[in-house]
Amino acid sequence: MHEIAIIVTISLIIFSSPFIAKFTKLPTSVIEIMLGMIFGAFGVLEHVALFELVAEFGFLYLMFLAGLEVDMKKIFATKKSILKSGILYIALLYVFSLLIVQNLGLPLVYTLIFPLISVGLIAALKKEYGNKFEWLNLSMAIGSLGEVVSIAILTIVSAGLKFGFGTKFYQNLLILVLFLLLISIVFKLLQILFWWYPELKTTLMPRIDNEEQDIRLSMALFFLFISMMLYLKLEVAFGAFIAGVIIATFFEHKRSLPHKLSSFGFGFLVPIFFIFTGSSFKISSLLMEGMVASALLITSIMFGVRILAANAFYKIFSLKERFLFGLSHSMPLTLLVAISTIAYHTHFIDEAEYMAFILASILEVLIAMVSIRFFVSLFTIK
Repeated sequence: MHEIAIIVTISLIIFSSPFIAKFTKLPTSVIEIMLGMIFGAFGVLEHVALFELVAEFGFLYLMFLAGLEVDMKKIFATKKSILKSGILYIALLYVFSLLIVQNLGLPLVYTLIFPLISVGLIAALKKEYGNKFEWLNLSMAIGSLGEVVSIAILTIVSAGLKFGFGTKFYQNLLILVLFLLLISIVFKLLQILFWWYPELKTTLMPRIDNEEQDIRLSMALFFLFISMMLYLKLEVAFGAFIAGVIIATFFEHKRSLPHKLSSFGFGFLVPIFFIFTGSSFKISSLLMEGMVASALLITSIMFGVRILAANAFYKIFSLKERFLFGLSHSMPLTLLVAISTIAYHTHFIDEAEYMAFILASILEVLIAMVSIRFFVSLFTIK
């Protein structure tokens, strides 16, 4: 009976969230998280195996959709000055985080957590605003580079936390480096192959496609890279992200494909992940001493370092645009939940700290999404 109640509740939340979002003027993802928190508090959304499995798949699909927003050819074609500013921005995130951690006497692992970047929710912003704003377009491009760094760090840290920083850790680090080199070589080879034989693209993904071959190939790559990550014991989300990047980079002729894939994702799988994330937070933990203060501190720091680091784009964006750029990177919900869960299960943080990170991840989404919508309408940036 629990499974039936969970399925019915999820169905109602998925259906009703867009209507509530329109009424409240809040993003749909925020509503899904909040409803997940409410129904989770009443014990309706218990974490049974099926719910966890579908939510995990929703997370991976969200990372896949994030990869679909990244065309590596466009990124490499970006002006060198912009790329340099982007690299400086990412570096400043870690510098500022390290300085704050040292000054506040926080655990050193926080230095790797505060700068996390995840473009999953930036993809949701892109779905809402399209290509109207240059700061948002660049946010996706630079965020993609930052996410590669974040996922690499997540993979390294998770290996260290699970296996200790011994021989096993260095083995995983070597595997990750070799995998990144291999992916770089594959990208270059595919670029050469499709340049010499452009008809291969339409053979793999026909322009007129009655068999939905484009979706079939997309899903095949999605599962192939997930399987590869599982075999190599690396972060699975990285594989899903890379699969999306390959499709976006080499099959740009299928303009309708990202829309078809995202419609399914944002209409079904991704909402289940957001609902699950909301239900993971125990409302009773708000009464734990210092937990709310810790969550607010984490949230403030993660907003602060991004807004400060965004000044790396002072030659490109106005102060208002830099502010919005920093806000758009201030909600690494997926990676923050992932790394805090790993740290908690490996006893590097206690339950209060874990709940603080979960609450902070939710607060960041709420504050960032609402603030971006407010300031976009206020600034009317063109």
